[in-house]
Amino acid sequence: MLWHAKNGQVPLDGGTMPYVSFGSGPKKLAILPGLSDGLATVAGKALLLVGPYKPYLNDFTVYLFSRRDPLPQGTSIRDMAADQAAALKALGIERANLLGVSEGGLIAQYLAIDHPELVEKLVLAFTAPCVNDVILSCIPGWMDMARRGDHKALMIDTAERSYSPSYLKKYRKMYPFLRFVGKPETYDRFLVNAQAILSFDASAELSNIACPTLILGGAEDRIVGADGSRALAARIPGSALYLYPGLGHAAYEEAGDFYERVFRFL
Repeated sequence: MLWHAKNGQVPLDGGTMPYVSFGSGPKKLAILPGLSDGLATVAGKALLLVGPYKPYLNDFTVYLFSRRDPLPQGTSIRDMAADQAAALKALGIERANLLGVSEGGLIAQYLAIDHPELVEKLVLAFTAPCVNDVILSCIPGWMDMARRGDHKALMIDTAERSYSPSYLKKYRKMYPFLRFVGKPETYDRFLVNAQAILSFDASAELSNIACPTLILGGAEDRIVGADGSRALAARIPGSALYLYPGLGHAAYEEAGDFYERVFRFL
């Protein structure tokens, strides 16, 4: 298949974990996405998602994972990390580089804390060590929008908090159509993910992360806050920090060097 792209799922007790993979390189990279995974999983989307990774696929095999499906009520971030560890082992991945973005970064923290033998190097992007005031300014509101089924409001508020002003000038033209983009049949999965974020706090255990760690953030992040990135760097021994000036939570989309920076570190 083109780019060695694969759509798969890992059996887990009580469900499965959808994933896509691409590349054939000897190094393994596991990517854990953010809260948007609560709206739609990666299932069946390998060829749609391969784009940013094409230059690196001779050296890496890249795996992009969703959370388990179905996702039971009360699932915690630490539970999600345990699921991820089980999925890596089921795929025969004894040791992987790990990129966690936003909520995926919360999961990645616990994976590196609880299963250090599985993590070669760690990249934490646009995430935080615990719930903070910036996170509390958006997540409860998004949950209310989801409960009302107001998909357009959810998408617009997410975009306004994620992108830079220059990007939003172009993106706002799409707002009339957002009520139809990616609307799930139910918001149950989104709400479980969001609730898990609200009870997350790994601060006291971050000093246990021993693998090489790169922290990437947006200086103008309005979803987790730049101070979230700084707090991670202060707590993880030997970690490196880079903040994208003028960019926010979606700097991984806007910054032209995001993936180059990640793979250079790995």
